[in-house]
Amino acid sequence: MRLYNRSVIVTGSSTGIGKAIAIRCVEEGANVVITGLEKNDCEEVYKTIGAEKSTLVIGDVTEEAIQQEIVEAAVKKFGRLDALINNAAWITSSNIHTTDDAFLKKVLDINLVAPLSLIKLALPHLSKSKGCVVNIGSVNAYCGEPNLLAYSISKGGLMTMSRNLGDTLFRENGVRVNQVNPGWILTEREIIRKREQGMKENWYEDLPPEFAPAGRLILPEEIADAVIYFLDGSASGQILDVAQYPYIGRNLPKS
Repeated sequence: MRLYNRSVIVTGSSTGIGKAIAIRCVEEGANVVITGLEKNDCEEVYKTIGAEKSTLVIGDVTEEAIQQEIVEAAVKKFGRLDALINNAAWITSSNIHTTDDAFLKKVLDINLVAPLSLIKLALPHLSKSKGCVVNIGSVNAYCGEPNLLAYSISKGGLMTMSRNLGDTLFRENGVRVNQVNPGWILTEREIIRKREQGMKENWYEDLPPEFAPAGRLILPEEIADAVIYFLDGSASGQILDVAQYPYIGRNLPKS
């Protein structure tokens, strides 16, 4: 087991990628702090993993009190903190016309400011364990889709932060910081989101090759594998893109 007895925080771990990461960490021997907004979903993951290997914090990750509770929960239950996975994010559509100041600030608070705040709170503990941070970004960090403006801005900022801290914190504290940028992932919420947008019930079973050359979308468990790579490795300041297609200039019309 590559993560035996390590203590890991996974924000936004009640569904999707975060849930897959939490479960995968436990399979590798770690203990995890499960966090999220949805009480029922959080408790389901907690029940799946079990009380011995996990603890649970339900609340808004942008609130300072919840951030402190998350970090303290790891140390109180497991006696240490070895890794922070910043996965919680708000995936929301917007463009230049619909992104006003208040909306952009809300997206940045969730997707960028909260991860930085958690790193600052966790740093004293991570310095002791020579631990690491893995930020979950998006391939939209590089330019973004037309209707994902605010989200793409936040993920671009997160990627810059990961590279900056990956250098600074590794040199000063021995704490590694890396980022995984998922492409299009088949999560429970993505299935529902596309149905709500008018796509057919089983839309993910018949995707054109320009979106899914492999004939299927990437699974949350595959993102979890990428996270384990960083948790068990020695790299810092690195970005790992987990996507099937180019993120700049994709889906160009055939000449």
